[in-house]
Amino acid sequence: MAFIETVSEDHATGALANLYREDEERFGYLPNFTKAFSSRPDAYEAWRQLNGTIRGTMDLRRYELATLAAARELRSSYCALAHGSVLLGKFMDADSLQAIVSDHHNAGLDEPDVAVMDLAEKVAADATSVKQEDIDRLRALGLSDADVVDVVLAAAARCFFSKVLDALGARPDARYADQLEPGIREALTVGHAIATR
Repeated sequence: MAFIETVSEDHATGALANLYREDEERFGYLPNFTKAFSSRPDAYEAWRQLNGTIRGTMDLRRYELATLAAARELRSSYCALAHGSVLLGKFMDADSLQAIVSDHHNAGLDEPDVAVMDLAEKVAADATSVKQEDIDRLRALGLSDADVVDVVLAAAARCFFSKVLDALGARPDARYADQLEPGIREALTVGHAIATR
């Protein structure tokens, strides 16, 4: 399910075998995104460490909203489906999530959430479009400079991961077709189609 040849579970050895085993235990299956990094497990391990560091300093809901906004802007179905699923499972119902994906400005979010998603979108679309006013808006809404840096880091990191997966042809895992109701699945499929079994 990629444009490149990936290493199968049966042929993985050493560090790659360990990464495969860890992700299979974590997710309950081996994701296509893990296999996309099979020729460069060190890069995947570095990504996991970076992403874990970014997530570790943020409120999980804020991280997921920023990441969803960036993924939507990048047209990354894989990341939109993955992070939309986290929001759905932990923070909101299907109607709320669908409203956010459709138009986060009119989805009933509070103003800090809207501003966070706006900033994440700008970072993903064109970081040079971010202005002092964008940062001042978040400060006025109670975010510290460290909070702002966290949002920028989350969105910028998403650019790396989403673009790697899309450029290598890693399709969103087939489980999203089974686990998400059609309306949510269609709303979150903003780029490549979900893989088939």
